[in-house]
Formats: sequence, structure tokens, C-alpha cells
Amino acid sequence: MENVEWEGTPSQVSNFVYFFVCGILFFLIIPLLLILWRWLQTKCTKYELTSERLIMSHGVLNKTTDQLELYRVRDYRHEQPFFLRIFGLSNIVLISNDKTDKILNLIAIRDGGDLLTKIRTNVEGLRKSKSRII
Repeated sequence: MENVEWEGTPSQVSNFVYFFVCGILFFLIIPLLLILWRWLQTKCTKYELTSERLIMSHGVLNKTTDQLELYRVRDYRHEQPFFLRIFGLSNIVLISNDKTDKILNLIAIRDGGDLLTKIRTNVEGLRKSKSRII
């Protein structure tokens, strides 16, 4: 039975520099449209961690959903750039042996350390259960 353990989205803080530069050029109108588009892209990005998979959906007009089986994850990295740390955010990088998603970035996630612990726990549990089957 697969349970949803966490759901989240990237923070808009990850767009700060982009918003700032476009905001300086606001009088040109097009930067305002670019800000709106970037905001929508970030808002429409969703992450869902289940006990067996990490599901990522993104796209404003066309939606794409990628699924990474957690037993394929080989390594983890928890990045806390200074600017994101100010806001209590971090990035999680998952390295897997999946054919389509070898490196997966979860950007500007709140409580990234806790999420990484959940991911790691699920990965190790799945590996143990798979090794007992084989």
C-alpha cells in the first residue's frame, strides 16, 4: 500500500533575482509578463513523496508528470545556499540510476533536511524489501 508522506512546491523565493531584474525594467511591459509566467511556472510545479515514488508535476499549459521509483535513488545531497538559508529553504539533489531522471533537483524546499530524512528512510526500506524478494 502506497502512502503519501509529503507534498510541496518550490518557494517563489527561488525567483527573487529574476523578479528583481524584471521589476527594474517594469516600464517595458514585457518584463511584467515574464514575471507572471515565471510565477505561474513555479506555482504549477508540485512534488509528492509517497512510500515508493517521488512524483513531480510541472507545466502551465502542458503538464508533465515524472515519477522516480525510490529504490533507484543512489545518492542524496542537501544544499543550503546562503540566500535560501535566510528563508529556511534548501535544495535536495537526488542521483539515481533511472534512465530519464539521472539527477533530480527539488529546488527551494522548506524543511529540506526533514524531507531528505523521509526520502532516505523510504529508499532504505524499499531496498531491504526488494533484496528479500530476490
